[in-house]
Amino acid sequence: MPTRNVIKEYVEDGYYHVYNRGVEKREIFLDEQDYEFFLGLLKRHLTRKKEVNSRGVEYESFGGRLELQAFCLMPNHFHLLFYINNDDKAITELMRRVSGTYTTYFNRKYDRVGRLFQGVYKASKVDNDPYLLHITRYIHRNPKDYYNWPYSSLSYYIQGWKADWVTPDRVYKLYDWGTYESFLNDTPDMEKQNNLYGMN
Repeated sequence: MPTRNVIKEYVEDGYYHVYNRGVEKREIFLDEQDYEFFLGLLKRHLTRKKEVNSRGVEYESFGGRLELQAFCLMPNHFHLLFYINNDDKAITELMRRVSGTYTTYFNRKYDRVGRLFQGVYKASKVDNDPYLLHITRYIHRNPKDYYNWPYSSLSYYIQGWKADWVTPDRVYKLYDWGTYESFLNDTPDMEKQNNLYGMN
């Protein structure tokens, strides 16, 4: 029987929660540089601006085809929330580039070989608006001290940060963002939703 959320069929105009962790639950981010390198890969491929490598070759951009709605990087795993605009292959192609490049970087830096991630990333379709709102809260509340965790998109939601590679505007339209912090901190409701969506 296949592992849950491994076999992926994407549809345009759909939201997907993408996640993975280190092989054998090992840490995949050991210092600030590691977190920044991974985020830099996302920015490289999601920005609409032209990005080139040291040989002047342009990196493939998924900006416009794929939108990053929310993210959180943890020491041994990550969560990404994507909206597919008009390319049902975009998540697969993006994650192949990001995971492969990051593994090469990590193995060279820490003098290791082999896989870094626990198999192929998982992807779960977010198929209704309440679940979409809840998944942003679930992602942002992964760190214990989530207000001060620097490697999530929470500041884009509550402090008005802007970047062309993080685009939570579609989620904004579904909620009264004047009360997002109350929603974020509603622990009983979060536990209820976790139970409803099988996230406990």
